[in-house]
Amino acid sequence: MNQIIKNCSIGKNTKIWDFVNLYDCEIGDECIIGTFVEIQKNVSIGDKVKISSHSFICEGVTLEDNVFIGHHVVFVNDKYPRSTNVKGELKQDGDWKLQKTIVKKNASIGSNATILGGMIIGENSLIGAGSVVTKNVAKNVVVAGNPAKIIKKLP
Repeated sequence: MNQIIKNCSIGKNTKIWDFVNLYDCEIGDECIIGTFVEIQKNVSIGDKVKISSHSFICEGVTLEDNVFIGHHVVFVNDKYPRSTNVKGELKQDGDWKLQKTIVKKNASIGSNATILGGMIIGENSLIGAGSVVTKNVAKNVVVAGNPAKIIKKLP
């Protein structure tokens, strides 16, 4: 079992597959974390969340209960990513502004979707595979495309 699990709170009956990196995060009960997933510091994951393989959950993301994350989903938390600060030094924590993202209860995000920082994904919404989410997503809708747009309202 090749894993790095450092300073994490992991709930009851949560299954974590091999080759997973978890740092300073909270994971609820009865979750499934797939192979080759990375979950960074200050991430909060609710109960009964499924994160499929090869996904990246960066600092500042909250996944509420019953959320589904497809394969290769990527979250972004920096609006202006750069390697160095204005002085030409490698960026440190104080050199950028963290953009927090919330995925509300029962939402699903399809494989290969990219979620830009600062987004709120509404309750029961569905993000189509390969979509790029650049704006908040309302509850009970299906969005798809680049940029993601509403294609259907759910009951």
